[in-house]
Amino acid sequence: MIRDRGVHNKSIDRRWLPLNALRAFEGVAKHGSFTAAANALLISQSALSRHVIALERLTGVQLFERRPHALTLTKAGQHLLPAVAKSFDRLEYALEDIRNEGAPAQRTLRVQMPPSFAVQLAIPILRDFRRTSAELDIDLVSPYGVGPPLGDVDVAVVYSRPTVTDLVTDLLWPVHLSILCHPNIAATHRGRDLAAFIEANEIVHVRLADQPRHHLWSQFVRQAGLRNVNVERGLVFDTAVLAAQYALSGQGIAVLDPNLFAEEISAGHLVKPFEATLDDGYGYYLTTHPEGLADTGIALFRSWLIERFGSRGSSAVPPVQLAVSNE
Repeated sequence: MIRDRGVHNKSIDRRWLPLNALRAFEGVAKHGSFTAAANALLISQSALSRHVIALERLTGVQLFERRPHALTLTKAGQHLLPAVAKSFDRLEYALEDIRNEGAPAQRTLRVQMPPSFAVQLAIPILRDFRRTSAELDIDLVSPYGVGPPLGDVDVAVVYSRPTVTDLVTDLLWPVHLSILCHPNIAATHRGRDLAAFIEANEIVHVRLADQPRHHLWSQFVRQAGLRNVNVERGLVFDTAVLAAQYALSGQGIAVLDPNLFAEEISAGHLVKPFEATLDDGYGYYLTTHPEGLADTGIALFRSWLIERFGSRGSSAVPPVQLAVSNE
C-alpha cells in the first residue's frame, strides 16, 4: 500500500493537477489492463505505469489492486474514477462547443439500463425523449447482473434492492413478479388451483446474479404459502426477456414483471392467470451522481424519466378469468 501521511495535510494546487497521470489512470481503469490502456493511449506501458504510480504517490493511497491475472480498482480508485471520467467528458464537450461555435450544441449522455429493461423499454424511452430534447444524444450500455451502476455513466437504471450509497437514488417502480404464460396454456389448465397449475407446466427460470438458479420460483411458492410444489426443474435463462420469449412461443410458465411486458399482455400474447405475486424487495431505481444534478442534460433526462415511470407503483394488470386462484 502506497501511503505518505504527509500528503493528507496539504491541499492539491490546481496549477499542478497531473492531467496526464489522470488520463493514464482513467485508461487503465477503463481497459482493465496496463497493456491495453497503453495501446489505446499510444504510449509505452512503462510510461503509463509511471503516471499511475505518480498519481498514487500524490494521493497517498493505492488506486489499483495488482494481482497476477487481475487488476481491480481499490475503494479509493472507485471513488476517483467517476470524477475523472466526468471531468474529461465536460472538458471534451466544452472544447467541442467552442470549436463548433455557431453550430447546434450536441451533448452525449452515457446511460446504463439492465438488459431486459433496455430491450423492452429503451426504444420508446429514447425515441420519446429525443423528440423533446434533440440536442442530447444517448450512449446506452446494458451490463448483465444486479448491483451498483458502472463508474463512468451519467445516469443508470439498476435492478436492485434498496441500498444506502453516495448516489442520488429514485425509485421508478417496485417490482411485483407474477406468473405469465401463453393464453393457450391458461386455457388448457382452466379451473386448476395455483399448485396444480405449477405442477402441470414446464417451469421457466430467470437467473439472478449471486442467487441459486431456481431462486425466484422458490421464493414465489414460499410467499404464496405452497408446500410440496417442485420448482427445481425446467429451463434457466440469463434475462427476463429470454424467458418471456420462450413463454411467447407457447411453452412454459415464467415469473416475470408485468410492467416490463405490459405491451405483450395488452395485446393478449401473454396472460396473468393468477393474482399471486412475489415481492422480494427488488425494484428499478434511477441513480445519479450528486455532482451530476448540476448538469443540465443529466437533470433533464433524470426528471423526464421519473415523470414517465413514477406512476408505476404496482402492476395494474388483472388476472385473466381462466383459472381459480388459491388466494
